[in-house]
Amino acid sequence: MADTQGTAGAPRERVALHRLIGDTMRQSTDLVQLEIALFKEEMTENVTRLFVGLGLLVTGAIFAIVSLLLLVQAFVEWLATVLESESLAALITGGALLLIALALMLGGRSMMSLSKLRPSRTVRSVRRDTHMFTDRMSS
Repeated sequence: MADTQGTAGAPRERVALHRLIGDTMRQSTDLVQLEIALFKEEMTENVTRLFVGLGLLVTGAIFAIVSLLLLVQAFVEWLATVLESESLAALITGGALLLIALALMLGGRSMMSLSKLRPSRTVRSVRRDTHMFTDRMSS
């Protein structure tokens, strides 16, 4: 009687094992698809950030050029009358405008850092999933 139950239980165990393997494969496929979707989303955000940084750099450069062309002449002439020195007026004006331009350009450059393009959330998620998968496979 023990043999009859043992052989009758074996097909059920095989079916359960096949079902478990199938479920594991489906879940693994779903997980990979989710990781790919996360990677795409994160890379889209990073590229957007790159273009915003580029926009800030261009805006900073345009601001610097326009400032130098339009304001320098008028301000230097006014300041020259106040200081009674055209050279000193030009130096003060140029220095102030240069500081503004540098601030904009440095802000844009920091947004364009290559380290910020790394899909760090995806990397963390894949590492976590890999550890979880290897832990489950080893147990």
